[in-house]
Amino acid sequence: MAPSRATSRLAAAALRRAAHQPQPRHAIRRLGAAPSPSHHYHYHSYDHPPPPGVFGAAEQAILSAAYRHVPEHGFTARTLSLGARDAGYLDISTNLLPEGPFSLIRYHLVTQREALAPRSAAVFRDEASSLLQVPDKVERLAWERLLGNREVNHRWQEALAIMAQPTHVPASLRELALLADEIYHLAGDASVDPSWYTKRGSLSVVYASSELFMTNDRSPGYGETRAFLQRRLDETSKAGSTLGSVAQWVGFTASAGVNVLRSKGVRI
Repeated sequence: MAPSRATSRLAAAALRRAAHQPQPRHAIRRLGAAPSPSHHYHYHSYDHPPPPGVFGAAEQAILSAAYRHVPEHGFTARTLSLGARDAGYLDISTNLLPEGPFSLIRYHLVTQREALAPRSAAVFRDEASSLLQVPDKVERLAWERLLGNREVNHRWQEALAIMAQPTHVPASLRELALLADEIYHLAGDASVDPSWYTKRGSLSVVYASSELFMTNDRSPGYGETRAFLQRRLDETSKAGSTLGSVAQWVGFTASAGVNVLRSKGVRI
């Protein structure tokens, strides 16, 4: 049954009250809203302040609570409703998340990418790690990020199917590009020539294919996925060029989407 106008007003008022409570400086924008061009940069820069965060306080509360239900219920509207309830909001409050379940997928992508910096500090803190070359660090960081999918790996093909929808492809590709840039930044890459673009484009494709491979990997500790990642990175370094990241990424995610639909009985 459709929610009444009174219920919708109650939900809106609840989130407005949360929005007027003291918030961290980064919690200033609605989920999915485009960042200001004058303040957002798609690359690491030491000359500008960091961009504002993606999630507002109310969105952060709902999504972080909902994320705990993903292993059982997947990236679904039901998961969002459970999260809203756990966070103390009305179920109808999820209607104010403009991208629905994709908001939860974006939450996973953003939080896992942001967790790479502290993880890299722990991974590379010993003396032996300081001697690693950039390609070795890239491989290790890409692997660390893949491990961030462990708890939701059995649900990730569902997520890929949502990400492959035309309305979500631009945001999904942007997150993939930000991840590749973050990995090279943390690996200490200082290139300023055209290889800056080709390396990140190639890593985006390798990471996306490894992520899809991982959804079907049943080996202990996802050992086959790591071997696949290493092979692809080695092949890419020998090729020395980008692999058509947009087309391949769409192909990977579309393939995953078709498989998910078939598993649900849709004849394709």
